[in-house]
Amino acid sequence: MPYISKLIGRPVADIDGDTIGKLNDLLANYQGEIPHPKIVALEVKKGHSIITVSIEDVTVLIAPAVALNKKHADLENYEPRPDDLYLVRDVLDKQIIDTNGVRVVRVNDLELARVDAEIYVANVDISGAGLLRRLGLNARGYRIGKTAGRRALPGSISWDDIELISGDQPMRLKVPSEKFTELHPADLAEILSDLSRQEGQEFLGSLDLETLADTLEEVEPDFQASLVAGMSNELVADVLEEMEPDEAADLLGELPEDRSQELLELMQDEEAEDVRKLLTFPEDSAGGIMTTEFVDVAATLTAEEVLQVLREKGKDVETIYYIYVTDQQNQLNGVFSLRELVLANPSALVSEFMEKRVITVNLDDTQDDCAQAISKYDLIAVPVIDDERKLHGIVTADDALDKIIPTAWKKRLPHLYH
Repeated sequence: MPYISKLIGRPVADIDGDTIGKLNDLLANYQGEIPHPKIVALEVKKGHSIITVSIEDVTVLIAPAVALNKKHADLENYEPRPDDLYLVRDVLDKQIIDTNGVRVVRVNDLELARVDAEIYVANVDISGAGLLRRLGLNARGYRIGKTAGRRALPGSISWDDIELISGDQPMRLKVPSEKFTELHPADLAEILSDLSRQEGQEFLGSLDLETLADTLEEVEPDFQASLVAGMSNELVADVLEEMEPDEAADLLGELPEDRSQELLELMQDEEAEDVRKLLTFPEDSAGGIMTTEFVDVAATLTAEEVLQVLREKGKDVETIYYIYVTDQQNQLNGVFSLRELVLANPSALVSEFMEKRVITVNLDDTQDDCAQAISKYDLIAVPVIDDERKLHGIVTADDALDKIIPTAWKKRLPHLYH
């Protein structure tokens, strides 16, 4: 089947053979559960006038001249529907998200396919050859590529593996999309980094709340702030509640003070209290980068009882690789790893297998101090205490190393037992 670039500009003739204009665009629409849009109408231009012809009035579309089955005078103008997609105006040269290859690319051409008597958009051409084809330079481009000795890259994506980005045009996203929720937040963040601010906001608007929060956590706070600038306070507050407290505090720290306070007022009391606590510390201190979501237990519990605690609380904490042991005054008395817990006798008391010598940092210690402790003792996280040894939070390896290694590498650190 042909590409749309080969059809645009071809003459359109009525049943008497009289030319009524040239093909200017194709309109497509989704039909039922089919993930590929079907051609429903043609936009025909003659001089400064434009008429829209229903596909029902077309005898032959794929031909040197588009043939209609009615006289020009008998044609009824097709009324475009709000969800009709203009393939040339709305899709060609626009950016798309390749949800299979996890990248942002540009549409150079569209390939059509006939199914029975109907024509659908089959594939998106993102190749350089597609662009050359539209310029009428495909043969020349082939010779240039052959001379340069370059291998042609795969340049076609199935329509159902892409999502459209609206940009400056009133293009409609195919959302909500389950495809995005299947991608890792780091992949979504990478896609986000390739978009403009407006496109990024459109993209984030297509995500569910949990995926939106996870994606924002993968980008820098100043970028987060620019992305939420156009969102309602109610939505941002909901997102902040879904984020880790330290990440939420970092984002609030980048926003204007008045908006930050408004958002805290809209958040649930428990989540807002955790974030307010973090905001009281310098941003590069242990208190400023710690998270208040961790698991602590009493020394009098058995290993079996601790496992039950993890089942109940594990999903709501930063990491469960370390379990901290505290007393009634919240003083830190010990620590043990998930491995030690699993290997312990189910009836053994925590006090019997916990490590009493705990590597810690103080609330006022610097981020460098945290990184050095984690590096020296090969830790995944380090607990943060005050002068009375009360446990306030933990600093994870990725947050501690934020200033030491590039963010792109930091995000690749494994979230062990998360």
